[in-house]
Amino acid sequence: MIAPPSPASTVGDPSGDPRQHRRASRALYALLSAHAVSQTGNVITAFAIPFYVLSTGGSGIEVGLAAFAATTPVILGGVFGGVVVDRVGGRRTAVVADVMSGVTVLAIPALALTVGLPFWALLLIVFASGMLDTPGQIARRVLLPELTAAAGIRIERSVGLLDGSERLSKLIGASIAGALVALLGPTIALVTNAAAFFISATVTRAMVPATAARVPTDSDAVTQNAQSSYWHELRDGFRFVLRDPLMRLIVGMVLITNLLDAARGSTLLPLYANAELGGAAALAVIVAVMGGCALLGNITFGFVAHRMPRRLTFTICFLIAGGPSSAAFALAAPLPVLLAVVAVSGLAAGALNPILGAVQLERVPAPLRGRVFGLLNAGTWAGVPLGALMGGILADGVGLLVAFGLIAVVYTLATLSPLAGGSWHLMDRRRPRDTAP
Repeated sequence: MIAPPSPASTVGDPSGDPRQHRRASRALYALLSAHAVSQTGNVITAFAIPFYVLSTGGSGIEVGLAAFAATTPVILGGVFGGVVVDRVGGRRTAVVADVMSGVTVLAIPALALTVGLPFWALLLIVFASGMLDTPGQIARRVLLPELTAAAGIRIERSVGLLDGSERLSKLIGASIAGALVALLGPTIALVTNAAAFFISATVTRAMVPATAARVPTDSDAVTQNAQSSYWHELRDGFRFVLRDPLMRLIVGMVLITNLLDAARGSTLLPLYANAELGGAAALAVIVAVMGGCALLGNITFGFVAHRMPRRLTFTICFLIAGGPSSAAFALAAPLPVLLAVVAVSGLAAGALNPILGAVQLERVPAPLRGRVFGLLNAGTWAGVPLGALMGGILADGVGLLVAFGLIAVVYTLATLSPLAGGSWHLMDRRRPRDTAP
């Protein structure tokens, strides 16, 4: 099934009122800024919570439980929060999600400094914060198409800027969190984190207009006659993902690669850095180089994506992003070679999300965006908790080098699948004369 092209697949009329274009551009960049600030708060949370647990005498198992409590809501919030976005609206959901995330994060130091915070209560707060945050991320993506069209730029560029803002927030957030935790402690870092969420909510409320674009769908007639239940709307989202052949392929492929990335990034890389590279400092350099190059590739590709063949570019960049870097670690390459390889991998990885985001925004009808994006997010992240566990099992079972080699092989096979054809051709940009059946 080919969905009707969304309004986001077109570029705004350049002959329109320049003032309207300027207002639309300000709204778009306000959305991107709010997303970057909110994501920076998430990075600070991910950094501060483990150190908070350790500062209270927590064990390694407790740190792992806190990480599990923080990542599991990404899947659950994606499944059940998308319908909320479609019902409530993108801007309202984003504002409420940021405010509630700020409140829950602020509750950690507030309780710890007053009545006390037992570990089980910390897990509940971290879990609740994650559940509220995921719909907010989905909501900002749902707002993107109409703001992009009104601003008169191409969807690939705006998706690239949105993903670039996430990558930038990771670089900035990690630096801020590290400095705050080292100088002032994890409690003050969490207070700063809450402030980031409140700033994001304020920017979104004040500068981002609500969008209410609707694309007619077969279920609209039913919706006009009777109010759909929450579960009926969630079922509609599942039905779209399951019936759209390209969405099924994307979820399956990215689920596998995310699982492998989790095994490599969460477990194998720290173990390798500790055993072969002298500790965490080398790992920090590797992560910074790959993250910085991914940001550069992401923003750069957003400006040329509309000139590139999507499926071929996606396949080549995905192939470069995963397999070679894992193979370099499997061969125990020296640190300068590893840095060069991860730099190239990062540049290639920067092209992936702009392509995926543009394809999804074009294929998913506006009324279904929230729930479909949530389900896609949950599906592609479903393997992340298992991947981290799998990395530890492989390291202990077959050794670090063999584990990296296995990941390189599987990653390469998975990322070559779009060249097999079939429904993957739906990724290619539709011509104006193409019509949906």
